Amino acid sequence: MQDWKQILVAPSDSIFSTLEVIDRSALQIALVVDEKGHLLGTVTDGDVRRGILSGLSLDSAVAEIMNKNFSFSHVEDVRQKVLAIMSNKSLHQLPIIDHNGCLVGIHTIDSLMASTTRDNIVFLMAGGLGSRLKPLTANCPKPLLKVGGKPILESIIESFIEQGFKSFYISINYKGEMIEEYFGNGSDLGIQINYIREHKRLGTAGSLKLIPETNTQPIIVMNGDILTKVDFRNLLDFHISQEADATLCIREYQLEVPYGVVSIERNRLRGIEEKPKEKFHINAGLYVINPELINYIPENTYFDMPELFKILARENRETAVYPIREYWMDIGHMDDYERANGEYQRIFK
Repeated sequence: MQDWKQILVAPSDSIFSTLEVIDRSALQIALVVDEKGHLLGTVTDGDVRRGILSGLSLDSAVAEIMNKNFSFSHVEDVRQKVLAIMSNKSLHQLPIIDHNGCLVGIHTIDSLMASTTRDNIVFLMAGGLGSRLKPLTANCPKPLLKVGGKPILESIIESFIEQGFKSFYISINYKGEMIEEYFGNGSDLGIQINYIREHKRLGTAGSLKLIPETNTQPIIVMNGDILTKVDFRNLLDFHISQEADATLCIREYQLEVPYGVVSIERNRLRGIEEKPKEKFHINAGLYVINPELINYIPENTYFDMPELFKILARENRETAVYPIREYWMDIGHMDDYERANGEYQRIFK
């Protein structure tokens, strides 16, 4: 994702100054935003030429020539969808907006078509006991339970490989030797797998403290029992574009009360709502963190990722949230496991 902040202009800026912005940038476009960051329009050389031919001067406000019917993508749009939009409309650039209409970045056809290899570390947490899936986990760690004919963790790793990720760490504890024996060092898959062996349970974040190498790039951290079609490249690009220290992926969860809910006030009935539905945003078990945040994690101590994010929020660190709209399944209970097996062929084949 290019340095899109260099191509921002205000609607009151002159056509001349906007033309200078376009000429200075390799992106060959200017994006018009208001004071709150909402995208109002786009401007190219063609828009400038048409404005001048219509009689406008270079001192006129760029708002008079900007394209208000611009195409855009949302932050969670997968690469294939973005490419389809750009191909259908012969676009070389495509702004990215969030659900408030605020600009968060820009796609370019060159970057989308370039090599997708990513050097970022992928850290998969696979040390849990899987207690809620017994007796299936009595002799098998949960990440090796088969969904769609292959282990959950294998499907996760394959999704990352397809998107160009090559460097993996897997934290293991309960029956971890089975996971290590199954995947080895990753050479059969064309990747590098290192193992973090927990000698006691360290929670969903504690084992990050055991990463031996120093890395300057953001780290993707993910629970080892989640099946999803998230575009991890988009997630990383979003994290970087937001200049975030950490990004928490969220998922909308709907809860239906199976009864009529009664509203009362001073012993008087005020209304009855039949089986209301409440919507919440839940932690999706997928994160991006900058490596320096590992310093917040205590050594040799049980410590979960939500605790890390609570600390970051208290210290006003830049923590972004990324909504997952794609398929997502946390295989935590037996009914989740059965449902995932029923859906796998349709979703992942």
